[in-house]
Amino acid sequence: MIEKIEELLTEVNSFNATSKEEIENFRIKYNGKKGVLNDFFEKFKEVPNDQKKEFGQKINSLKQAVAGKLEDLKDASQSAIVTEKEDLTRPAFPLDLGSRHPINLVKNRIIEIFKSIGFAVADGPEIEDDWHNFTALNLPEYHPARDMQDTFFIEQNPDILLRTHTSSVQIRYMEENQPPIRILSPGRVFRNEAISSRSHCIFHQIEGLYIDENVSFADLKQTIQFFTTELFGKSKIRMRPSYFPFTEPSAEIDVYWGLNSETDYRITKGTGWLEIMGCGMVDPAVLKNVNIDSEKYSGYAFGMGIERITMLLYQMSDIRMFFENDIRTLEQFKSL
Repeated sequence: MIEKIEELLTEVNSFNATSKEEIENFRIKYNGKKGVLNDFFEKFKEVPNDQKKEFGQKINSLKQAVAGKLEDLKDASQSAIVTEKEDLTRPAFPLDLGSRHPINLVKNRIIEIFKSIGFAVADGPEIEDDWHNFTALNLPEYHPARDMQDTFFIEQNPDILLRTHTSSVQIRYMEENQPPIRILSPGRVFRNEAISSRSHCIFHQIEGLYIDENVSFADLKQTIQFFTTELFGKSKIRMRPSYFPFTEPSAEIDVYWGLNSETDYRITKGTGWLEIMGCGMVDPAVLKNVNIDSEKYSGYAFGMGIERITMLLYQMSDIRMFFENDIRTLEQFKSL
């Protein structure tokens, strides 16, 4: 039996293959479930005790020779395939490239417009405390305006919540920086609202803040005028008196969208005017809360929902489309 193993060892060392089939047949012959090596290991129990050591050594030599030969054949086969069949300079398989999400497209465009007139971008946490989200913004506890924002609370005593607006970023920035301040604060916000085609419990805001000496309402209007013209190509706006706890006076901004199509009639309810944002002069109480001298400095703030503007720009009728990740919707933005 030892002579048989030596014959097989010679056969293994001299074996060469010219195809994958020959390599596979060699592997099955020696390493298969019913192959040569398993057969020898089964017979090992029948070998006399005085021959077991030599017999075991011969089997192991054959096993190692088979493993080494298979590894050599594998390397040679791969090298031959690359050399003969593969052109390593050819392009890879075509990849199905994605696109930027429409929310990011519009957000980046808004940031680009405001950066061109000196605004920087500031960021802050989505999980906030009561001070930064409400109290510092002139919304003390039990203030009725808090009911305007149905909040997701995470903890109470102290109150920890998902931010309801990105105005909290403005508070954090003003606590650490003195005027002049000119920032944008984009990001996700959360409100406990029923999900429908026009509203969602998650949405994106982008808010602006400008604090300096002698800032006036006229500065605010000119900034908004510049923005609407750059983004929409429509320069006609109007400002309607409104109420926000953190600005005084406050206004809603409408842009004249026109009545050129049936869609225009629907989204403007037949008026041609479309509300796009809220704004106002920063309330002196807010400045005092962040230790900025309200006698020396003044400023304005504004805020808009990115989904609403995206729906206008791309004529999308359902806000839920932004969160469903439907590939049929997202593929439409590949060229943008």
